[in-house]
Amino acid sequence: MARTASTSWRLLAAAVACGLAGLALPQLLPGRLPDMFTGLLVGLGIGLAFAALLAWQLPDACDAAPAALRRRYTREMVLAMAAYVVVLTVSISVLKRVDLAPLPRALVALLPVPPIAMSLRAMVRYIRDVDEMQQRIELEAVSLATAFVALGYMTGGFLQSAKVIDVPASAAMIWVFPLLCMAYGLAKAVVARRYR
Repeated sequence: MARTASTSWRLLAAAVACGLAGLALPQLLPGRLPDMFTGLLVGLGIGLAFAALLAWQLPDACDAAPAALRRRYTREMVLAMAAYVVVLTVSISVLKRVDLAPLPRALVALLPVPPIAMSLRAMVRYIRDVDEMQQRIELEAVSLATAFVALGYMTGGFLQSAKVIDVPASAAMIWVFPLLCMAYGLAKAVVARRYR
């Protein structure tokens, strides 16, 4: 339990540092940093804060995967997410600065998809290799997260069709996977407590 609290505090400190850097650097160096860099720092801060919350809330006993399996999963996820950030940054930069024909433009726009597929592969391998109890926890968490995001997306669609809100389709579609991941993390914290 003390190790979990220590990890949570370290993640929270890193989250605050990234968030403050993302907010302060544009003030300290006006016009010198691209907005995307600021957004990445703030986004990283939010992600780390969410990870700190999960590390604090998840009971250790409900993630009974062997240490080697957890290390493999962490390594694969970190590599996939690092590749995603790099490729997404390149993709957005190219799409903003270079006028391309439709097919090359589509290929550049789809560059971030393989790293996301790598992260999904890591998740599937992790769930496949844990014991039955952990698989049950993961299944319930994924099911609840999927139901929650589907309900939210559908609610947004009804409000959009009634012209109560006006969210661009591209923004709505891009946020489905991150919302699903966040909902999964929260659902796992709730489900894991039932199996303590």
